[in-house]
Order: sequence, then structure tokens, then C-alpha cells
Amino acid sequence: MANRSLFASSQGRLVPQSDCINQSGAPAYDLVAPHKLAQLAMTGTFGGGYYRDAASQMRELIALAQKVSPEFLARAAVHVRERGYMKDTPCLLLAVLSLRDPALFARAFARIVTNGKMLRNFVQIMRSGQVGRKSLGSRPKGLVQDWLNGATDTQLLSASVGQSPSLADVIRMVHPHPRNPGREAFYAWLIGRPAETALLPENVQALLAFRSGQSDILPDVPFQLLGSLNLTPAHWEQVARRATWQTLRQGLNMLTRNGAFGNAETVTHVAAVLRDPERIRAAKAMPYQLMATLRALSPDVDPALADALHDAMELAVANVPRIAGRVVICPDVSGSMSSPVTGYRLGATTTVRCIDVAALVAAALKRTNRDALVLPFEQRVCDVVLEPRDTIMTNATRLAAIGGGGTDCAAPLARLNEKGGRADLVVFISDNESWMRVDANARGTALMREWETLKRRCPGARLVCIDIQPYGTSQASEREDILNIGGFSDAVFDQMAAFASGEVGAAYWVQQIEREVL
Repeated sequence: MANRSLFASSQGRLVPQSDCINQSGAPAYDLVAPHKLAQLAMTGTFGGGYYRDAASQMRELIALAQKVSPEFLARAAVHVRERGYMKDTPCLLLAVLSLRDPALFARAFARIVTNGKMLRNFVQIMRSGQVGRKSLGSRPKGLVQDWLNGATDTQLLSASVGQSPSLADVIRMVHPHPRNPGREAFYAWLIGRPAETALLPENVQALLAFRSGQSDILPDVPFQLLGSLNLTPAHWEQVARRATWQTLRQGLNMLTRNGAFGNAETVTHVAAVLRDPERIRAAKAMPYQLMATLRALSPDVDPALADALHDAMELAVANVPRIAGRVVICPDVSGSMSSPVTGYRLGATTTVRCIDVAALVAAALKRTNRDALVLPFEQRVCDVVLEPRDTIMTNATRLAAIGGGGTDCAAPLARLNEKGGRADLVVFISDNESWMRVDANARGTALMREWETLKRRCPGARLVCIDIQPYGTSQASEREDILNIGGFSDAVFDQMAAFASGEVGAAYWVQQIEREVL
């Protein structure tokens, strides 16, 4: 007779066998190529993570971009840009697409290269040689020329801010054919050649006059072009009144230092801009960006502006769904979650950590679903009390202050099972690098074993795993009651709501990408 300890009968549905090892060396489930591509592209920022460096992240994304169909690659690039608000990864996918399918590349280009920064990102990636060529090639060169010639004077002037490559480098590289003498003069000025001032755009003429002292009227140009000049507080006040939402969010400390908010009317105006729902939507503000601003805010900034940022945070997560039934929220607060959410980047490492984003998502869900149970976890569940009426930032800060140990993604479900707790929707926000509970003699991951135990008690329960790091594996297998999604924009809330209501299945995220119209 066979060994009973090895071949004993099991109850309930069979836990799927794990099929890979994650970055921390523990059993995990590998995602299929399209899903993995989407997850890496929605969370990858080409900064070094806790378990993997930027170079290996880039190589894996390129390899996956070669593996999926050109059609899916094009749709994924568009989706990541328009729904995930990403900048670098859609440009990389677009660069790979330029070699795989020039026709699809041409259709996707305008959807991804929406401003001068994206244009410079794309050119930088193409010229790096990482996707297989060091020159742009005729089709990409033509589309870059078309973007330059079709851009407004204001768009080109804004695009001239930034380096590596600079807009001047791009112009020298592709040699756009100017459509009129004015644009010819503008191109010449942008690359540092002599140009007839009278033919330049009015705002450039105003900038030159202001720089030379011929005029004391502040030109309406990006403030970075004025940084080397000795501006008065009155000038900085004008800069603040003209600035875009993102410029204000990023520049409040700088504007305060330069005396821009000495006038109460200016403070009122800027506060109204910061909390304006339409401007927030147009800026595609990600909640973690507001968190970064609030955490870095100088105590010298007017309290009215800080209050406006808190209001903007509430609006940025206004589409968090109200979910019927018992909701359990499980933010990962383990040690690996202390890494910067956009990775380590020389001179540009964000202060916002993965744990901050997990806490932010959990706090936003708790705000809308006030009866939700929050179970932060590391190698165990960490008890914490959140007040639904507190601001999202207050609760997120409270959550992010706990934890720091090893990672056991099964811990929250084990707690539920020990207490006989019920759940209709369980939401994990994690980097998915669980390693604390490994049983060589058991099937699958500890999380899946605990999930099956919970499912026997709550057969209609659904599980959503939100991954915020680009590692490409999951502790939960892909099946009808489990949704694996990636990213840290507010797009995850829409996907979660549709899945929780039963309107869509576990393949919803990839299906969404496949339905993108090019």
C-alpha cells in the first residue's frame, strides 16, 4: 500500500501547484506572457528595486515584448500610457514595436508620444541600442519630424526644458523641414543658431526682451527658462498664477521660498487650482504623487495650500468603489516594502516607498468601505486601528509606520481562518515576494492553501492581488475567483470594482488591454 502520509485524500478543491520561484527564492505562480508584460510595464520605472536591479528589469520587459504578438504589444503600450500614466515603459514598448511592426508602431506613436518629454524619452531609448538599433530608422524619424512640425510654439518651448537628449539634440538628429519662415527661425533659435528675432514666436521674443532688460514684463514661458534671472516676488507671484497643476504641485516649496505667496489673493487662486477636480483629472494625478508632495511640504508653505493638497488627495481617489459585502484589505508592510516605489535612481529616487502606496490604497478603500477589515501584514498580522473619518493621508501614515519584518502573504488569510471570519472580497496590496511560510511537502503557495480553506467557508469570495513592483510572479494563481493586476494609478480601482461585482472575470485586465482601439 502506498505511503498514507504522502498520498492521503484531500478535501475541497485541489490547490494548484506552483510553477516558478520568486525573487526571494520561494514558490510562486508565473504569469502568462501577456499578463506579465502588462504587470511589468504598469509598475516598471527602470529604477532598482529591493530584489532586482534596473538593468534586469529592462531586459525582461524587452524579452516579453518580443514574445507577445505585435497587436498585443501595441495595445499594451497605449494602455500603460493612457491608463497607467507611465512614461518610460510605454516608450520602451513603442521602441520594440518600431522593429516588429512599423504599421502598428505608426498608429500607436501619437497615443504615447503626447508631449516633448515623451518625445525625448522615446528618442533616448531608440538611440541607446537596447532594443536592437542605435539609429531611429526612417519611419521613427519621420514620425518625430511630424511631431515637431505639428507641435505648437508653446509645446516646443515647453519641450526645450530638459536634457539627455535635449530638444536641440532631437532637432539636430532628425532635421525637421520647417513649414514656414517663422518655424525655421524657431528651430534655429532652439539649436543655438542665429535667428531673426522678428520671426520668432511672440513669447520667445518677450523672453529675449526680458532677459536683455529691454522689458520688465514677465514672459509667459516655463519658469525653468527664467531660473537664472533675478526675479522679484511679484514676478514669482505671476509664475504661480500661470502655472499648470503639476507645476504647482511640484513647486510649492520653491515658490514659497521666492515669495510668490505674499498676496492672499494669490494663495486663494492657487489653492482653488490645486483642488479643482477638472485640473486634477487633466493632470492625470496619481495619489502617490500627492503623497510625495505632502510629505516633502515645507512648514513655511501656507496652510491653505496644504489643505488644498489634502482635498486634491481625496479627489484623486474619488472613484474608489463602494463594494457590497464583507471587504478585507491586506496591505503588505514587510521590510521589502521599504524600497522606493519607483525604484532607486541616481539623483531622482522618490521618497515614497512601496509601503506608502500600499497604505494609501488601503486607506482609500477604508474611506469608502467603512466596515472593511484592515489586516496589515509582514511575517504576521499587525494590529492597527484606522478611523474612516480621518484623512486618507492620516490613515496612510498610520499604516506605513508599522511592520518591517519578513513577508508572509498567507498571514491575513490564516488570521481569518483561525477566527472563522468571513469575506466577500479580499484585497492584497503587495510586492508579492512572500517567503516566510514554505512547505516542501505541500502543493502551491501558503496563500493559496489558506485561500482554499476560506473558500470552503465563503464559496463566493473573490481575491484581488494588486502588485506594485515589477517582479512578474504572484502568490495567487490565475483563475476565475482571483484577479492579479499591477500598477499604482487609480485605474486599479475601476478594475477592482468590476471584478468584485462579478461583472467580469479574472482575465479582465488583459482583456481590457486586448480591446484597446488603435
